[in-house]
Amino acid sequence: MPASSEKDPSQTVPSRRQVLLGGAALGTAAFAAAGALGGLAPAARAAAAQGAGVPLRGEVFTLGVASGEPDHHSVVLWTRLATDPLAEDGLGGLGRRAVTVQWELAEDERFRHVVRRGHETTDAEAGYAVHAEIAGLAPGREYFYRFRCGRFLSPTGRTRTAQTPGTFGAAMTMAFASCSQYEHGYFTAYRHLAEDEPDLVLHLGDYIYEYKPDTYVSPDGNVRDHRGPETETLANYRQRYAQYRSDADLQAAHAVAPWLVVPDDHEVDNNWAGDIHEKPHLPQPDFLQRRANAFRAYYENMPLRHRNRPQGSRIQLYRTVSWGSLVNFHMLDTRQYRDDQACGDGWKICEDAVDPARSLTGDDQEQWLLEQFRRSRARWDLLGQQVFFASRVSASGSTSMDAWDGYRGSRERISDGWVEAGVRNPVVLTGDVHTHWANELKADYANPDSPVIGTELVTSSITSGGNGADSDPAEHPDLRRNPHIRFRNNQRGYVRTHISREELRADFRVVEYVTRPGAPVRTRASFVIADRHPGLSEVTPR
Repeated sequence: MPASSEKDPSQTVPSRRQVLLGGAALGTAAFAAAGALGGLAPAARAAAAQGAGVPLRGEVFTLGVASGEPDHHSVVLWTRLATDPLAEDGLGGLGRRAVTVQWELAEDERFRHVVRRGHETTDAEAGYAVHAEIAGLAPGREYFYRFRCGRFLSPTGRTRTAQTPGTFGAAMTMAFASCSQYEHGYFTAYRHLAEDEPDLVLHLGDYIYEYKPDTYVSPDGNVRDHRGPETETLANYRQRYAQYRSDADLQAAHAVAPWLVVPDDHEVDNNWAGDIHEKPHLPQPDFLQRRANAFRAYYENMPLRHRNRPQGSRIQLYRTVSWGSLVNFHMLDTRQYRDDQACGDGWKICEDAVDPARSLTGDDQEQWLLEQFRRSRARWDLLGQQVFFASRVSASGSTSMDAWDGYRGSRERISDGWVEAGVRNPVVLTGDVHTHWANELKADYANPDSPVIGTELVTSSITSGGNGADSDPAEHPDLRRNPHIRFRNNQRGYVRTHISREELRADFRVVEYVTRPGAPVRTRASFVIADRHPGLSEVTPR
């Protein structure tokens, strides 16, 4: 389904840390004083100092910094260089050259205790992206990092390693978000997410939107414009990511914590499925080449590991990331391997939706996930995925063919799989629908007395759909028709969770508006999932 911000000068940085808007204020002199060049061979030092022999003009760290894919001893550090982020060729004003970028990782935000230093070389072939995989780190530890290229120093980022396997460690805070349509509003929710200083962020898709300007218009009108045409070429996708990543609020959210990411549809094409684009009845130039372009740009702009680098039109993204014994994060890909949507997509009453042969995950990913359930000894197993998992039936009896309702056999096999494996606390995390929801997952949705076998938390959008509006969830017809749905809210925002051995607390965070910068944030509702008790208990927001 079709389904941000320019910095407001009145906004200030509320955190004690410099990471939210960057540590460049520490100065290039501080980086040099820390001995950043000292660990490189003479030839590498010369290349780093000169940008591989070609002087760079203008600030090069315009797209910020990020980290991701943490485990108990390593993490990925990311940046992408650009002096002209919106250059139509997608190369950020750097033309074609090789550039050496230094990085350093420290135990403190002033870099008095640097624990790792190194350098990476990037070029036009890589879209001037840097993916530095840093190993040999201590588990359960906060670190700070930054990059240098020539005379330019990046903002400072904050990252964290996971707990040691087999240990719980402290409780953690995890936030998750999705759906940030640049034209529909300002990314204020990302700013507030950064202020919450989570240990980990999950992004569940629709990080960018592919449309040309004014194709997908918010009910409140578009307040910003996409640059360039609908994204099809590699240059188009690179330019679009650069436009989004130039946003100061998005940069703050990336700099505050490591991210785990999975794409949904708009990173490629609306409602694509497997090898089929949105409108297969209409001609389109080589969809698989378009998908290859999209996946390449996605990798270039995300803090992913080298093993996630795409191979043509394929990219390996489903994976499990463990946070000690506390949480397994199972990140799913519900686009690349799915069967086409049944009955022509949309909301339908469709017999094909119940065909057990149809799959949303594909056979290989499904078997991988079922094996992860069987092997799990974690207190919580969280599925980071894209589309609505619980049954949601409209007044006419129709359901969404793009969601798990359109692949009911696939949903039953996965939910039966976690029950049979004895998964202690299964929780599905979802994006896509631009609305907050809290759902209890049932063994049989047609039977109101069927046992609750899991829980689903659905985040609203960052901006997609415009301002939205608050309402009384109890009055919404979806809750009356679907009693397993406990909460709905149509404002923009994200979900903040606090995860301990005893419970998972979910705070549904909302902003009042997105059509201008600076909206305040509040917690619209909070729910607790108790250990070994699937389902939702509403508690007082905080």
